[in-house]
Amino acid sequence: MVRIQTSFALAIGTCLLSAAIAAGGDRPNVLLICVDDLKPTIGCFGDPVAVTPNIDALASRGVRFDAAYCNQAVCSPSRNSLMTGLRPQTIGVYDLGTHFRLAVPDAVTFSQYFKQHGYRAEGLGKIYHTGHGNINDKASWSVPLWRPKAAQYVQPESLQNHRPDSKGRNRGPATEAADVSDETYADGKIAREAIARLTAASKREDQPFFIAVGFLKPHLPFVAPQKYWDLYQPDALPMPEVVVPPTGAPSYAAVKGGELRSYSDMHDKKEIDPQTTRHLIHGYYAATSYADAQIGRVIDKAKQLGLLDNTIVVLWGDHGWHLGDHGMWCKHTNYEQAARIPLIVAAPKSQPGLVSNALVETVDIYPTVAELAGLPQPKGLDGISFANLIEKPDAATRDHVTHVYPRGSRLGRAIRDPRYRLVQWKSPGGKDATAELELYDYQTDPLETKNVASENPEVVARMLDLLAQQPEAKRQWKAKGKSGSNSNGKGAKKTPGKPKPVSTDEKSGT
Repeated sequence: MVRIQTSFALAIGTCLLSAAIAAGGDRPNVLLICVDDLKPTIGCFGDPVAVTPNIDALASRGVRFDAAYCNQAVCSPSRNSLMTGLRPQTIGVYDLGTHFRLAVPDAVTFSQYFKQHGYRAEGLGKIYHTGHGNINDKASWSVPLWRPKAAQYVQPESLQNHRPDSKGRNRGPATEAADVSDETYADGKIAREAIARLTAASKREDQPFFIAVGFLKPHLPFVAPQKYWDLYQPDALPMPEVVVPPTGAPSYAAVKGGELRSYSDMHDKKEIDPQTTRHLIHGYYAATSYADAQIGRVIDKAKQLGLLDNTIVVLWGDHGWHLGDHGMWCKHTNYEQAARIPLIVAAPKSQPGLVSNALVETVDIYPTVAELAGLPQPKGLDGISFANLIEKPDAATRDHVTHVYPRGSRLGRAIRDPRYRLVQWKSPGGKDATAELELYDYQTDPLETKNVASENPEVVARMLDLLAQQPEAKRQWKAKGKSGSNSNGKGAKKTPGKPKPVSTDEKSGT
């Protein structure tokens, strides 16, 4: 781990901010908003067409992080990193079905740490990935996790157009636009429950809260009330500029879009034609605006209740998403469109409307919020606090970030600095000489059109040195005697094994 030391004055300033927030025992609340598959197609992040007034308003109250990255571009490992402060290669879980506590049973999670310090920890919607054999983490919450019951589709044609996916589960179409209320679908119900929890929390003046609210959209299927589709003119939506994989990249580095093709109206499409591409992009933006509206409902209620002046609000997208760039769809890669995430932190007593280009990772959020809340720094994390950036957004923290993605027995470990991304592909524990490398120069080639590793040996050597400073990545955890992962942990023993192919992640729809 490389960390640039900050000045003594800056360190003192951060301590004073944390002390001011927690002065007199008036500990700040935490409102953690998690959004599934949300990339920075958001107005405040510079998207010219996105209609996201509520996220934009939140950014105007806090700090927007323009160089934030997930630790793996798929739901479960990314959320494990958020909640444990540990990278997937530290945990040894890269798939959807393995519960993180099988690999790291003694981990103290983000919300659990706050619970240990007197907070009431509540989770709503999607915080951890559940399903595919995976389960919620009961130790993280003061009360049971709440999940909504809602129809995924409501239109008759959507309900009739279903087919089984590769796992035998029925899948409907990739999009739906229905003239219905926000609370017809799950995210509207999640917002309603979050409002109820905030209302109840406002009456418990003797106990601060940690409320994590996980919204499901814009995850596939792109389903949103018609009014959110109507916010956009299809012809004005941005289309992908580059529609082929990077020249010179390993063929396995690309994503095939199996998750998208598991939906009933996408299954038989050998290629996603421009008309379908535009419609899917329209659906993604509509679903984003729908999620934005629900976020606004929650934040507006917190403001009405007088909670915002003493609440740390974090908005986090679990990973990015390919919208046809490089001919790719969904996440499941180490490329910029999958790895870069939206992140906003609005803390009490901090300056509003700041922007930081500092490199930060998902694992850094847990220790940052702990510091902002005036709590002792949690031990044994991969994450480092960037609380100093809340007052000084140009201060130095990391000089690079790291993320991973597996392909079969290979693991692609990536180093991203302000200019370059290097990806080293090899099996965990394998010899460096067996690795294939990718290198992209975002100063000269921001759209990742060419792998330039062979042309830049000095850059490659420097970034490999950074990678060598990290511990060797663990193999995918699996139960002894089992070919797959295990989610209940009964009688399970940790043994090494090869990472499982990730094609199941692509096709699983998460």
